[in-house]
Formats: sequence, structure tokens, C-alpha cells
Amino acid sequence: MKTADFDYELPPDLIAQTPIESRDCSRLMVVDRRTGDITHRHFYDLPDFLRPGDLLVHNESRVIPARLFARKPTGGRAEILLLRQRADDTWETLVRGRHIREGTRLTLLDGLDGRPTGAEAEVIEERERGMRVLAFDQPVLPLAERVGVTPLPPYIHTPLADAERYQTVYAHTPGSAAAPTAGLHFTPALLQRLQEMGVQSTFVTLHIGLDTFRPVREEHVEEHRMHTEYCSLKPEVAAQVNQAKLEGHRIVAVGTTSVRVLETAAVKAQIVPPFEGATGLFIYPGYEFHAVDTLITNFHLPRSTLLMLVAAFTSKELLDCVYAEAIRLRYRFYSFGDAMLAL
Repeated sequence: MKTADFDYELPPDLIAQTPIESRDCSRLMVVDRRTGDITHRHFYDLPDFLRPGDLLVHNESRVIPARLFARKPTGGRAEILLLRQRADDTWETLVRGRHIREGTRLTLLDGLDGRPTGAEAEVIEERERGMRVLAFDQPVLPLAERVGVTPLPPYIHTPLADAERYQTVYAHTPGSAAAPTAGLHFTPALLQRLQEMGVQSTFVTLHIGLDTFRPVREEHVEEHRMHTEYCSLKPEVAAQVNQAKLEGHRIVAVGTTSVRVLETAAVKAQIVPPFEGATGLFIYPGYEFHAVDTLITNFHLPRSTLLMLVAAFTSKELLDCVYAEAIRLRYRFYSFGDAMLAL
């Protein structure tokens, strides 16, 4: 399967640069996978397409101020993107800067005023494509909250006035370098409406890392290898999922990250055990889904693993039609863009 098959041309003005004023006022394209029918609504209409007993599975990971700035021993600048925690003071990172080798010590700077913070980090492992493992001289999450900057995707060029708009309303566990964007459309009022009609919500965790920022570069899809990301599906959540499936209700994954947690845990249809650890699951057309029945997602970048996952869920042919329709009707794309519901 060729990666080029997952390319498409997108007018630049369709890349959403800012979040819509009210989260649930984004547009919602509803796609029936069986018939191919497409309906155009708004996200606040989501209850019209769900049923009592359906179980929404959200990713409650919280975006951390994962973009850090540093000074090299030579005086040159470096930029650090926190990707995956190994210990309180040790992280896998993406480092931008020249001649940053194993043993290099970096002085951390304040992301707002550029002043030294008194904190340092040492490169203890050098990897390909700018990947470095850094050992900090203090716990990293409190440091990032104090001096870091929220890393917006590279296709967003407009500064974000309110950093909380790049968090879901239920974001809880810190650890992601990017938001689980399908969840950005939910409001507390919408979640309350869904609960009142008998649609339940449950929460998993997947801390989003490097692959969100990186297109597939291999010529053939099958050759791509995902970087692993930490995820967790607790026993009580597994029990909810299995009970819903036993009763014939739908498991509605909110975003591709929730899909990957559920499918990583699933061993066969109707059985989803608890899981905690790293996932490198790469879902592309031909994959057989075990846990997920319905998907809420945004419109994704060309050649991305996210686009390939959605193609596996809907079929490549149907997804091509969906994206052509979204472009024709000028839907907003990517992180702050509109949503799709695949039934």
C-alpha cells in the first residue's frame, strides 16, 4: 500500500488557525459507513446520532507546556520538545539545535523572557532525527509548568489567546505534547445533555508524542514504525466497555488516540482487558477492529498515521469521498477544525 495514496491537496485557507468561539458550534459531518450517506450538521447536534447505552470513550490526557528553550555551552540556542516521560527527571525529547551530542549540558531558559532558570539538562542518549534522551537536574513537569510554552502544531501560525482552548474540558493527567483534538468540541453542557439521555462517558489516557507531528515518509505504508506512547485503560473502564458491548451498545471512540488505547487493549471481539504501558499500534487499511464501533474525529493531515487509521475504519474509498466533500463545502481542517462522526 503506497503512502502517496493518502495524499491530498488542501487549500491553505481551510487550515483552522484559531478555535471556534463556542466549542460545540463546529461543523459535524456525519458519515454512514454502510450506505455512504453524508449528513451535514453541527457538533451540538451529536445527541441526535447517539443512543441510550452508547459509551463515549475520551482521552483525558492533558497537554503540558512541552516546549522548552535552552542555551548550549557555546552560547547558541536550542529548543526542546518533551515527548515521553521515563522518570520524574528523565524524558525522551526532540531537540532542535546543532551539535547537541551525548554529554552536552543545556541551561534551561524561561520561555517568556529568555532568562536562565537555574535548571540544567544533560543529553544521556542520542537518537536519530533529533531525538535525545535528557536527564534534568529536577522534576520536569513542575519545571515545564513554570518556564515552558504550550507547543501548537507547526501549521498554526496565530498565537493562542487562551491556552485552555488547546485542552479538552476534561483534560486531567499531564503528559501530552499535543491535544487529543476530537475532544476539543465537547462542552460541559453537551456532556450533561448526553448523560441525561443515557449516553455514558468514560476516560482513558494516551500521552500524545512525536508521531502527531511527523508524516509517514516511507514509500509503502507497511514500512512505517510508530514511536511508542504511554497509554492506560483502567480496570473499571474495561468493565464499562465490556458491559456495554455485552448489552449490545456501541463503543464510541472520541478521537484516534482513544481508538489506539482500546484496540491496543483488545484481545478479541467483546473482550477488552485493562492495560497500562507503551503502545506502538499502527492502524491502517486492512486492520480488523475489535473494540470500536463508532468514531468521532477531526480532519487530518495528508500522509499522516491519523488519516490512515480513519481510512481503516471507514474504507479508503469512502474517506476519499468524505474529504473531497469537506473541501468542496469548506470545512475547517486539523486541530482547531471541524469534526466527523463515522457511524
